[in-house]
Amino acid sequence: MNRINKLLQNKKENILSVYFTAGYPELKDTETIIVELEKAGVDLIEIGIPFSDPLADGPVIQQSSEKALANGITLNTIFEQLKDIRKKVNIPLILMGYLNPVMQYGMENFCKKAAETGIDGTIIPDLPLDIYEKEYKKLFKQYGLSNILLITPQTKPERLKEIDNATDSFIYMVSSASTTGTKGINDDVLKSFNDKIIAAGVKSPRLIGFGISGKKSFENACKYANGAIIGTAFIKAISQSGDLKENIRGFVKGII
Repeated sequence: MNRINKLLQNKKENILSVYFTAGYPELKDTETIIVELEKAGVDLIEIGIPFSDPLADGPVIQQSSEKALANGITLNTIFEQLKDIRKKVNIPLILMGYLNPVMQYGMENFCKKAAETGIDGTIIPDLPLDIYEKEYKKLFKQYGLSNILLITPQTKPERLKEIDNATDSFIYMVSSASTTGTKGINDDVLKSFNDKIIAAGVKSPRLIGFGISGKKSFENACKYANGAIIGTAFIKAISQSGDLKENIRGFVKGII
C-alpha cells in the first residue's frame, strides 16, 4: 500500500502536510529539510519543483522558486538529492510542480524516477483531469504513484464527483480562489465549501491548503478536512537568519 494511503488509514484527523521548495534556501538544503520535518513530527511532505512561471503560487513561494533556480536546482538535481532519502525518512513524500518541467523530463521517465526515488505521489495543478485519465492514469498506477487533484469553492458539484471518483488517496481542497499565501482562510467560505462537498457525496479524504499559517488556522482548517497544508508560512520560517534545523523545529512546534 502506498505510504499516503497508509497515513490516511492510520490517521483520520489533524494531518499536517508541509510544502517547501527544493533547492531553497540553499541548493543542498533539500534533504536536510525533509529529515528535520519528519523528526519534528510532520505527517506528510510536499517537495516543490521550482518553475519560472508558476500559476498558483503567491510572491513568497515565487521568490523561493526564483532563488532555487538561481541556485542551480533542476528536476534531475532533485532526484539526485533524493536518491538515498528512503534510508533516512519513512513518511509520505509528494512532488508538487507544474506540467511543463514534467513534460520536458518525459512523463514516463518522471514517473519511473519518482518511484525509484521513493516518491509516493504528485500534485500537478495544471494537468487537466481528462488528460490525466485518458493518457497518464495507467502510468501513474503502474509506478505506484498517487496523483492528487485540486478542488476550489467554485468547483461545480458534478466536477466534485468526477474528481472524487478519480482520486486514489486524498483531494487537495484549495481554501479560496487566490494564489498561495496572499490571504488567510475564511471560516464562512470553508463551512459553505464543506457543506457543498458533503452534499455532492464526496468520499475521499481531504487536506486543505492556501492560507494556513499557524496553529489557529491549522486547527480551524482541520474542522473541515482530515488535515491541512502549510507552505508560505514555512518558507518564511526557513528564510530567516539563524540555524536552519532550529528554524524548522521551532516552526513545527508552533503548529502541533
